[in-house]
Formats: sequence, structure tokens, C-alpha cells
Amino acid sequence: MSRRFLEHEDDDPILSVVNLIDLFLVITVILLIIIVRNPLNPFASDNVVIVENPGEDDMRITIKNGEELTRYESSGEMGEGQGTKAGVTSRLPDGKMVYVPE
Repeated sequence: MSRRFLEHEDDDPILSVVNLIDLFLVITVILLIIIVRNPLNPFASDNVVIVENPGEDDMRITIKNGEELTRYESSGEMGEGQGTKAGVTSRLPDGKMVYVPE
């Protein structure tokens, strides 16, 4: 009777589930390594500028300069600023832009 008990233990469906979980863990780790090593990953290089929601009221700009991250958020208002007028830009008939300083 003990032989029959041992054969029944080999057909345990829980062992198959455990093997599937192990397989999915290995695949997940491989995919994470591929994502981290991807050359198109924006945080893989030292200097990066990321614009989120461009042109929208909640636009954000994130700048990575080495290890430092700086985030700028839009206030939603246009034409606000503290600068002074520096010159005039004109468009020529052929489409070129010409800057004329004041």
C-alpha cells in the first residue's frame, strides 16, 4: 500500500502550480532586466528632459541633470513672465525666420 501512496504523491497538481509560479518569476526577472538595460530608457543617460502632457494646463517638465531631478509644473496661464522684450522675429516669404535685436 505504501507504493500506491508514493505514486499518488507524484501526481500532485500543486507541484505543477508551484513550477508555473517559478517559471513566471524567472520570466518577470528577465523582462525587468531587459527594460533596465534598454538604451531607449530615458533615465539611462545622464541628461534628459521629459515633457508630460505638452500644451495642456497640467503640463510638467522633468529635467534630469546627472543625479539631480528638477520638476517644473505649468500654472496654466499664458503670457506671464518677468523678462523684457529682446527683439523682433519676422517670417520671410520663403518661410525662414529672421531675428532683429532691438
